Amino acid sequence: MKKIASYESLEKAALERILIIDGAMGTMIQLHKLEEKDYRADRFADWKQDVKGNNDLLVLTQPKIIQHIHELYLKAGADIIETNTFNAQVISMADYGMEEISHEINLEAAKLARAAADIWTRKTPDKPRFVAGAVGPTNRTASISPRVEDPGYRNTSFDELRQAYAEQVRGLIEGGVDIIMIETIFDTLNAKAAGFAVLEVFEEKDLELPIMISGTITDASGRTLSGQTAEAFWYSMRHLKPFSIGLNCALGASPMRPYLMDLSKIADVRISAYPNAGLPNAMGEYDEGPTDMADQIEPWAKDGIINLVGGCCGSTPDHIAQIAKQVSKYPPRKVPSIEPKMRLSGLEPFVHG
Repeated sequence: MKKIASYESLEKAALERILIIDGAMGTMIQLHKLEEKDYRADRFADWKQDVKGNNDLLVLTQPKIIQHIHELYLKAGADIIETNTFNAQVISMADYGMEEISHEINLEAAKLARAAADIWTRKTPDKPRFVAGAVGPTNRTASISPRVEDPGYRNTSFDELRQAYAEQVRGLIEGGVDIIMIETIFDTLNAKAAGFAVLEVFEEKDLELPIMISGTITDASGRTLSGQTAEAFWYSMRHLKPFSIGLNCALGASPMRPYLMDLSKIADVRISAYPNAGLPNAMGEYDEGPTDMADQIEPWAKDGIINLVGGCCGSTPDHIAQIAKQVSKYPPRKVPSIEPKMRLSGLEPFVHG
């Protein structure tokens, strides 16, 4: 199986510096104050139901806005931009009755991000830019019942998730992404289905891309929604041999640090982190400014616990520019050599020997 052409340059860049991931897409879209007609455009003017809020659809109906947002993050210093495809698989698209255009959305989203990244690579040939195909968690959980009165009930299955993810990944690869990013993982079984699908598509296309994996610690319990600690989460996902493992969303920078420390000590791959711009206020908005956020992230770089860093909900190009500036003086974390042992996971990790 051959590696994608950009694999070597990504590895080289990761050895040289802490790589910068872009910030929130939704935050930037909200600034445009788009209405229903803007989401529909001409193509979907007569669609059978409301589509406002389907941000992934905008790669088809408002592509100039999406590409411009990508370029703003690249101008701010992002090495890696994510495609606007967080919910672009058939399971989530069913909310809008748009399952049939899932593949097209992923394909076009990847092309838009690719075009933006290539423009900036030409501007800064010593700093190549990369596109990560964003693969979100879907709006269903494979290991948790949505019915309090029926804990054994599931509204999706491993195979349903696997098939949805495979279609998404095909579109992203065909559109030209450099990386597959399985992100905002709150249910590890969903992520395992995504990982299985990714490997299936790699084999199908005889092509291998780096995989980034990013989980979400939901609160001060230090666990994902499906109950795993950060260490157990890593042991559940390490069979994918990812380019990086890390955390994003849910928490601000300061609350995220102890869980990144845990991962940094036990993972023999790179560590990524892209927190929210603080915790949401009573109105669901994020108040942490660029300097405040960067001041909290800089110690991660100084203490050598990260290899890739960016922003999630509430972050903007200004946040990314400030983070990039403040971490640029520090080298990336050195990937440790971990003693081989049997390392298993349920909700808790188990290390034998």
